[in-house]
Amino acid sequence: MEVIALYLFVPLLFFFLLSALRRRQKYSPPSPPSLPLLGHLHLLNKPLHQSLASLSARHGHILSLRFGSRPVILVSSASAAESCFSKNDAIFANRPRFLAGKHLGYNYSTLAWASYGPHWRNLRRITTVEIFSPSRLHSISDLIFQEVAAMVKALAAAARTGGVIEMRPRLFELNLNLMMKIVAGKKFNQTEVFRQIVRETFELSGATNFGDFIPLLRLFDYKGLEKKLIRLQGRRNSFLQELIDERGRDSASAFDNEAERDREEKGRKCLIDSLLSLQKTSPEQYSDEIIKGIVVVLLSAGTDTSALTTEWALALLLRNPTAFSKTRAELDRHIGNHRLINETDLPNLPYLRCVIKETLRLHPVVPLIPARESSEDCAVEGFHVPKGVMLLVNAWAIHRDPSLWEEPENFKPERWEGEEEEGEMNRKQGKVLSFGMGRRGCPGEGLGLRSVGLALGALVQCFEWDSDGGGGEVDLTEGSGLTMPMATPLKAFCKKRDDNTI
Repeated sequence: MEVIALYLFVPLLFFFLLSALRRRQKYSPPSPPSLPLLGHLHLLNKPLHQSLASLSARHGHILSLRFGSRPVILVSSASAAESCFSKNDAIFANRPRFLAGKHLGYNYSTLAWASYGPHWRNLRRITTVEIFSPSRLHSISDLIFQEVAAMVKALAAAARTGGVIEMRPRLFELNLNLMMKIVAGKKFNQTEVFRQIVRETFELSGATNFGDFIPLLRLFDYKGLEKKLIRLQGRRNSFLQELIDERGRDSASAFDNEAERDREEKGRKCLIDSLLSLQKTSPEQYSDEIIKGIVVVLLSAGTDTSALTTEWALALLLRNPTAFSKTRAELDRHIGNHRLINETDLPNLPYLRCVIKETLRLHPVVPLIPARESSEDCAVEGFHVPKGVMLLVNAWAIHRDPSLWEEPENFKPERWEGEEEEGEMNRKQGKVLSFGMGRRGCPGEGLGLRSVGLALGALVQCFEWDSDGGGGEVDLTEGSGLTMPMATPLKAFCKKRDDNTI
């Protein structure tokens, strides 16, 4: 009897194990064929967002991938993205521990790299209160106007000498000067030095580091990435420490100056001064390292993304003369040619806002929402996602989903007409992810939309543009990196409009 029972038990056990495996496979997202050790790394090409979009187009809008030893879920649909960032938002609020976060993120302690928890919430609260709150944004509106006016003046001077103007350095300088005034209370006189630092930061942060996915390669510093990160962080740290030391030296005598006292009373104390004040009462919570981490995230994220968005928007207008004409006509109708656009004009310029929204849809400068990691098991649209899985959401693919957008590859600002305005991008249940979603969504949306709106409005209001002397079209090929630049930087002839008295 025991032998018969054993013969019956073994097949039944095998049957139940096979059924359990099938149930698990049934509720796991589909997965393309993979290779031993590499997993799906061999399928990745540059630009990464386009490569991942091709994978999703072939295999499904929710995919289970494996990058070396790291499990990954790739999401390329609006509904699945909303599931991740609403119902499961707290579960997907952590960041994977990449090598870049160790070195560039001050050992995973910055707003961008810290795990979700009390420290991260405090960083988020401080940046929101000190920079991104509505009252704070209102108090710095004149700073934005001043920097836009300075850019217009510099462009007008350059236009008089003739020649082609490369727009990206000028737009970067505009946004760096603005962020430096907000963060450190002054302009930075070595713009190109910091621009190189930001460029390397996004390049190295966005580079595919195989050591993050195949731990054995970390022992050999594959392709020397760790050495590059350490060198870059040394340069960044020296720059940031100098800013903190300078503000610390000035703080003792700051209030002896009447003008400085007036600025403080108006709520214009710079961010570093506020953080140094907090350091006196909570030295461990606001160490120099924590302050540098806050500052570098704001300076990096607040300069490159706004500059690239403005460059993309101007390039798209130059490629679409009808849209350019409609934008200019709206500016002329509501503002005229005797004064420069200012923040109070933006609510009266719906087509300009449509242009910016369509730019953010078609060419989001952060095409892949920065990776997150699940802190526990969860379900995304019926698929099981275990704890410890890296989440990638392809905003670029969602923004071009033909089931969501009519003629998704075309630049059509008119598609946004009638949407609710001011501040909210009206994401339509996750269809637009230009600023992310959920707890770790970008807190700088309000400042970004203001600075891009004023910069783009001024460029259209004040200048005539010719992309290459009348010979061809602007190249809209997308580049690679953590942020998505134009592969060929925008260069154009410009001259001040004849009837403009600004």
